[in-house]
Amino acid sequence: MARREYDPVTGEEIEQKRKLNYREQYFDYSLLLVWIFIMLLGYVLLYSASSFVGLTAMVDSAFYLKNQIRATCFGLVGMIPVIFLDYRWWKKFDKFIYIVSIASVALVQTPLGIESHGAKRWVKMGPIQFQPAELVKIGVIVITAYMISKCSVNALKNIKTCYQIFAVTIVGAGLIVVLTSNLSSAIIIVGISTVMLLVAGACKKFVFSLGILGGGAMMLIVMAGAVAGKSFRLSRIMVWLHPEEYSDSGGYQVLQGLYAIGSGGLFGKGLGNSAQKLGFVPEASNDMIFSIICEELGIFGAVCIMLLFAFMIRRMRVIASNAYDLYGSMLVIGVMAHISIQVILNIAVVTNSIPNTGVSLPFISYGGTSLAFLMVEMGIVFSVSRRIRRIR
Repeated sequence: MARREYDPVTGEEIEQKRKLNYREQYFDYSLLLVWIFIMLLGYVLLYSASSFVGLTAMVDSAFYLKNQIRATCFGLVGMIPVIFLDYRWWKKFDKFIYIVSIASVALVQTPLGIESHGAKRWVKMGPIQFQPAELVKIGVIVITAYMISKCSVNALKNIKTCYQIFAVTIVGAGLIVVLTSNLSSAIIIVGISTVMLLVAGACKKFVFSLGILGGGAMMLIVMAGAVAGKSFRLSRIMVWLHPEEYSDSGGYQVLQGLYAIGSGGLFGKGLGNSAQKLGFVPEASNDMIFSIICEELGIFGAVCIMLLFAFMIRRMRVIASNAYDLYGSMLVIGVMAHISIQVILNIAVVTNSIPNTGVSLPFISYGGTSLAFLMVEMGIVFSVSRRIRRIR
């Protein structure tokens, strides 16, 4: 039997004292506070951007804000239990969650599918309406984190192993493109999985080959559309390159967004004083909300919002670095990648840095499904943070 050692001052058993000190509960309140601040700021910005359209179209200036708050309540119902649930529980149901998310995409092509804005991307089951692509993002994060956690560092140096893990992402992203024509969500899903594999230590050959395959796939999609006469993707690229030449069609939204950004100047016109939100910028409360933010708060306000997201990402990186195990770390990396990619893509689209594609600004843009599922993902991050072991 091992000899027990006692503290000469307190008389406590040293090993037991070490365990108690090492297991002090931790929770990242910095991340919680910045998330709450972004949410509250999002309500104010959303109301400002949507009040005119809400009043003219829905006879209620707070129509979109009320729906966003309602979505927040649904998100809290899923988020709070996830926070207090041991994140390792997700391991038991990772395959089930992934399969359900994939199956939900197929439901879009059934009578349950709902068409909106010329695209069939929503599913309505009784009073619940959601976008399956958002569920696939969670499914890919969970199953990719599990598969990576089961591999050794040397295994990830094998390009075959990396592609085996990446295959689950290809299935999800491919179905989303084929069944819902939602290329932006597919790009985000591929980006999430790629970041997770890179952080886990995937081999350089995988990264290089993935870049070549990705670029080739994008070119094939554009060329196939042009040859078939369905040059939707090609037209978006042309609008991106020369928006002023398509001001009466595809370039209208881009130009109006740029006008909003330019007229805001350094400090903006003031909250609520946007002119472009008065029916000029399409989707002012959704994909293009960042342009209204720039107009009302100026470059200074836009930079402040970007810094808030940067701080949120930094806190997630700290949690991922100190997670109890690799699985928890990969879950946080997946959520961090998701939020980072959406913020970057949204701002890039609004500033016409990349071709226009429908990507919302996390926690700020109007969208119930996106907000609710993002809150569940935040719940996973907080769950991982609660199980970080900290020495007093």
